[in-house]
Parts: sequence; C-alpha cells; structure tokens
Amino acid sequence: METEMTKLSDTTRNKLRTISTATVATALYKRGFRNQCIQDVHPLGPDQPTLVGEAFTLRYMPAREDLNKLEVFRDRSHPQRKAVEDCPPGAVLVMDSRKDARAASAGAILVTRLMQRGVAGVITDGGFRDSVEIGKLGFPAYHHRPSAPTNLTLHQAIEINGPIGCGDAPVFPGDVILGDGDGVMVIPAHLADEIANEAFEMTAFEDFVTEQVQQGRGIFGLYPATDEQTLKDFAEWRKKTGR
Repeated sequence: METEMTKLSDTTRNKLRTISTATVATALYKRGFRNQCIQDVHPLGPDQPTLVGEAFTLRYMPAREDLNKLEVFRDRSHPQRKAVEDCPPGAVLVMDSRKDARAASAGAILVTRLMQRGVAGVITDGGFRDSVEIGKLGFPAYHHRPSAPTNLTLHQAIEINGPIGCGDAPVFPGDVILGDGDGVMVIPAHLADEIANEAFEMTAFEDFVTEQVQQGRGIFGLYPATDEQTLKDFAEWRKKTGR
C-alpha cells in the first residue's frame, strides 16, 4: 500500500523540536487518544537530538526459511534495503518488528546510510545490531534492546509504507513522530499543526510554573491554573520573557 507523504511545515517541525513527548501525550489525551506512545523503545545515544519527522514505515512478518536466505539481500527490491534508499529526507523510518528483539531490525551501516541521506531518525520495536556504534552517530535512533543476529533469522521484510503497529502504537505513513529522552509519540497527521500549537503554548505555561515552584510557590491554584491570579501572573511573565 503506497501512501503519499503529507508535508510537515517548517513552522510545525520547529515548534515540535522545542516541546516534550509528555506535553504532546497530554494534548493527545485531551482529544481521546490514549495509545499513541510507542512502548518499550529507548534512545541508543544519551545525547541524541530530539526526533521530529513524518513516518515512513517498514513491516516485518515472521520469516519463512525458504524465502529468507542470505542471498535475498542481493535483490535491489528487497524491502529492507529499498526502505533505506527510499525513505524521504526529513522523514522517520519506523519499523514494525513485532516487538521481537531476538533478531536485529538493522545495523550501523544501514542506519549510517539513513543519516547520510538526510532522514530524520529511525525507530524499531525490535533491536539494532552494532548498537554502540549507532549510539555514537549523534543520529536519533530508538530500539527495544541490542540484538546481534541478522533480521533474516526471524524477520521477513514484507511491506514498505503501509499502516503498522510499532510498540503497540498505530502508525500510519505520514503521521508525525516526536521522540525525546522520555520516549516516542505518534501524532496523527491531520492533527500535527493543532497539537504543535497547543503543546507550544502548554510548554510556555509549564516553564512559568516551574519557575514559580522553584521560587517556593505551592501547586494548588497554580497547576492547574484554577486561581485567577495565576493567569494574571502568567500573562505578566509572558510579557517580561517574550514568550
């Protein structure tokens, strides 16, 4: 199933880079979305940049041995190799590895190729081999845990850019991915601008609240802002800080 990529605006992309997955999770929850967090994936590098981009997907199924020998990598149309070369710059390669890290979803050479092509990042709910090397690239990458065996032992790459499940989250091609140190959220494509704007505003308020709490203020009436004075103080803070 081929799906056209939607175009994430620079404005929305830049706003998302400044907000947290926690804030986005709350904005999605307000709209009834409870299952947009990719579960049990972790950043490979402790200092990797925030990940923002549109999902480009690869789906694995259980391998059938006669169809999954080492020679399949010689075929230029092999879905894993093709996905690495076709994933658009600025997009995120999201892999459905059936939450199975017993075999690797990819390794350092393929991830380096993604980085060199200008892809925004890569996620699997399985594992990467060469994980230490990937962690040193400074490239946003998330997996469940390291995994040495080739994907061919257990996983058969079967479909590019169709709907997938990744870590129990539904991911449709073109959905907007946000990843930070707390995890990865999947924002439905049609809500991306709206969520980015709201979360940007929420972030300003939470920065104000953090300052107030650091100065000794209690949370009642402040967070949530049930006291009218809180809103007045926040408006004053925004003027003063240019936020």
